Amino acid sequence: MSAEATSPGARSRRRGRTSIDLRRLGRAALLGPASRDRLPDAIGHVADAHRAHHPDADLLVLGKAYVLAEMSHRGQFRKSGEPYITHPLAVTLILAELGAETTTLTASLLHDTVEDTDVTLDQVRAEFGDEVCYLVDGVTKLEKVDYGAAAEPETFRKMLVATGNDVRVMSIKLADRLHNMRTLGVMRPEKQARIAKVTHDVLIPLAERLGVQALKTELEDLVFAILQPEEYERTRAVIADRATTGPSLDTIAEDVRRTLREADISAEVVIRPRHFVSVHRARLKRGEMRGTDFGRLLVLVGEDADCYAVLGELHTCFTPVISEFKDFIAAPKYNLYQSLHTAVAGLDGAVVEVLIRTHQMHRVAEAGVVALGNPYTPVDGAEPADGERADPTRPGWLSRLLAWQESATDPDTFWTTLRADLAQDREISVFPADGGMLGLPAGATCVDAAYAQYGDGAHGCIGARVNGRLATLSTVLADGDTVQLLLAHGPVQAPGDSGGPGPSPEWLDHARTPAARIAIAGWLAANPESLKVPESEPRAPGAVTAGRRGVANVVVDVPEDATVRLAGCCTPVPPDDVTGFLVRGGAVTVHRAECSAVGRMAALGRSPVAVSWGDEAECRVTLYAESFGRPRLLADLTEAIATAGAAIVSANVEPPSEQRVRHTYTLQLPDAAGLAGLMRAMRDVPGVFDVRRAQHEPAS
Repeated sequence: MSAEATSPGARSRRRGRTSIDLRRLGRAALLGPASRDRLPDAIGHVADAHRAHHPDADLLVLGKAYVLAEMSHRGQFRKSGEPYITHPLAVTLILAELGAETTTLTASLLHDTVEDTDVTLDQVRAEFGDEVCYLVDGVTKLEKVDYGAAAEPETFRKMLVATGNDVRVMSIKLADRLHNMRTLGVMRPEKQARIAKVTHDVLIPLAERLGVQALKTELEDLVFAILQPEEYERTRAVIADRATTGPSLDTIAEDVRRTLREADISAEVVIRPRHFVSVHRARLKRGEMRGTDFGRLLVLVGEDADCYAVLGELHTCFTPVISEFKDFIAAPKYNLYQSLHTAVAGLDGAVVEVLIRTHQMHRVAEAGVVALGNPYTPVDGAEPADGERADPTRPGWLSRLLAWQESATDPDTFWTTLRADLAQDREISVFPADGGMLGLPAGATCVDAAYAQYGDGAHGCIGARVNGRLATLSTVLADGDTVQLLLAHGPVQAPGDSGGPGPSPEWLDHARTPAARIAIAGWLAANPESLKVPESEPRAPGAVTAGRRGVANVVVDVPEDATVRLAGCCTPVPPDDVTGFLVRGGAVTVHRAECSAVGRMAALGRSPVAVSWGDEAECRVTLYAESFGRPRLLADLTEAIATAGAAIVSANVEPPSEQRVRHTYTLQLPDAAGLAGLMRAMRDVPGVFDVRRAQHEPAS
């Protein structure tokens, strides 16, 4: 954008300077050198590309926009020495070739006028309407004079917020960056590297999320050449050598064409060469490259049903590689992408990847949201309800980004978090138990799901059920999981107040989404007492009964009204060596001395509380039994437990995995002295190869 504009002898804009008369320029666009029904020659190639996608487009407004842009930028030159108007023309041509509609092209011609010339937004609005004005404003940079070092992150924040209301803003920005990257060679190497790094971290992931693959792949190659020049040259040499290694990909393509003709399926089969970065990744993954590794076959058909017909023929007539099959038609990607992916082996054993899609799917795969035209045009003349525009391009990742950026008031926090968020390049869908769907990045946990569903209300989350089973908040979710989040009753307040629990610092270790991390960090900062261990007045030791009836007594040095509970992660029993820790709410949790939780508590700076066993012999313990699957195994195990005089409080048997079964039993024993004998009896059951006490939190 304006970074490459130079105006010899020009000075910066000042308030009160005479503004350009847009009405005069508008008349010049209509009555100037070109006749009324003829566009200026300079944008003839843009008009041709635009008419190829939109035959009935009204090109008159493009003429007006070009004349304004040309006159406004007259006297400005790029660092390459070219007249500056060549830049908005090139950006507009990129978008026209992708199929952008007229409003987007008009805004792209004007996208630098407000930033680099005396044209104002009010003038743009008066001549071209609110939509064009909004798009131009969305891609206009913030002044470094006003924002200093924060200008770049705040400019991106502004663009992203504008993209949330109109996705065409980011389309123009991506095309703008592509043309600047194409002409980056005239800049200093250090500036090239800085721009390429921002492009790699922010704009390429945004292009991927918006589905604009045509821009994304070229940006990747341009960044690759700048940031990894040696690898780029090596990859270029590999591709050049490929030109003489034989027509194996062409041979398989012809076999596929013949197979589809014989099946009477009308299809276009083309070879799609891999771009540089794709070849580089394939070379790192596969080592020595074969001829078929340098490209893919693309099969284009007319209807969705034809895609599956092509798939059936290929899998019938060739040897399919089943592990490579993916159906993105039935389950489209979050960036609108649809295709069938498969791989087949030819007669010579060479494997080739095949993409199968309709012509419309191909347009969307290449141009993403740009191919949708104006997504805010009412369908069949119907106005959206409540005056809101229905936006098919507002996916879950964008909604999440817009939500958390409001809380990231610090530009550095926003910039760092944005890059980290965009680095997560896969999404999963999970389903709350009360209906709906949540889109989350891969690797998200129950903590992330809680904040995605309830916002700040998730501060009171105390647990979760995943697919109907109790799970810890740190549980990593998988695509398609059903999640029921359990919230505490009452307001969430700081420890020691009368309200419910709040987030602990450990939640930050489990949160993957920026929204969750920012909300947790904000609550912890507002409630610093949550990081402290509540103080207690010393008193003479006394026996305090643990929370559940029938659990062995322990003696601790805490106030009389304190609650004492035996940790479920290690279920201590007499005569284990034990230690205790004060936790939120003033309660004491008793752990076995060798429990891994003891080390974590100490690392957090929590002081141990002296604990000793009382006189009662009865105890409760959790045991894991590992066994090979066989009939009547569960009956034999429960019989052995009952014979040893233990009562089963709860039991869980996990589904078999590789012929192995894991049992979890919580047992009530009349005397801890009988624990060793009970474990021996369980090990003696045929098929059981290990019985051990709980040492960590049970897996859900």
